[in-house]
Amino acid sequence: MNNISRRFPAEWEKHQATLLSFPAEGRDWPGKYHAIKWAFVEIIKNVTSYEPVILVVKSDEMRQKVEVMLEQAHVDSAQVSYIIKDTNRNWMRDSGPAIVKTADGRREAVQFGFTGWAKYKNHRKDQGIPAAVASHLGLPVIQAIYNNKLVVLEGGSIDVNGCGTLITTEECLMDPVQQVRNKGFKKEDYQKVFSEYLGINNTIWLGEGIEGDDTHGHVDDICRFVNRNTVIAVQEPNTSDPNHYKLEANLEILRNSKLENGEKLNVVTMPMPGRLDFEDLRLPASYVNFLMTNGCILMPTFNDKNDYKALGILIDLFPERDVIGINAVDLVWGLGTLHCLSHEIGE
Repeated sequence: MNNISRRFPAEWEKHQATLLSFPAEGRDWPGKYHAIKWAFVEIIKNVTSYEPVILVVKSDEMRQKVEVMLEQAHVDSAQVSYIIKDTNRNWMRDSGPAIVKTADGRREAVQFGFTGWAKYKNHRKDQGIPAAVASHLGLPVIQAIYNNKLVVLEGGSIDVNGCGTLITTEECLMDPVQQVRNKGFKKEDYQKVFSEYLGINNTIWLGEGIEGDDTHGHVDDICRFVNRNTVIAVQEPNTSDPNHYKLEANLEILRNSKLENGEKLNVVTMPMPGRLDFEDLRLPASYVNFLMTNGCILMPTFNDKNDYKALGILIDLFPERDVIGINAVDLVWGLGTLHCLSHEIGE
């Protein structure tokens, strides 16, 4: 362990850009690739209205195709810069770097290991994303090493308030059998890693994530910080739904949790959309998988009766930002939506 003091800024702090990766093919979205390409264009158009986009594309040929689509949609091309890098998947939240600030004001790109959520074997190309992004930004890469090994950690498994508190789930990081990220790790090991590389001194451990989440419990589908002392957490009132009891247990933990300064955590609840299924899979549809930019919040919608209720809650929580709904019925076929696909690049 070293003595460098780092801080991982919260997502609502000022961004240099948003990192996205344009899908080169539709493996993650069976039969939906054409629709998904235009869904990405819509996301890029909305983000670039508020801040630049750094877009990972597979090749120069792919870049040219994307540029034509963006021009057709009247996207400001000056707001988009490109990284030519082949990837296995497009989930930048999980394979991208954490941009942290040091005590003397420098920025570093912290690289954690990525192993396809300890589930999918084809992830080697994604392991090169942090270095490619850091090179594009002109930042040093700092590997998160603990006990002489690169620590495996996806960005969707953690959420921070920028002041020293982090929220994660036991299902994702502590299960000793299913989708094991770091074999033999105890909570204390994770907390030492969080402290050194992200500046965390207070970790809140929730229980389980939502049903249908193939990451095995990512927190960004169940609970997000919206300011220094407030989280928004999903709730399922239907007692026959498998999500009901696990989400109630998480709410109980949150309501009894303290922040890094001893202050009580403020908890706002968010409804879940109605159940969405594809073939024999339940899809992990959640309103809290929203994307924050400098001037807006992009919230996934699902053609559901709770869409407007969820938008209203975010409008109340973010009065200084525009709140925009993005139809995510096609996106969630890939088992994730807006937050999973993006990563903020803090200034």
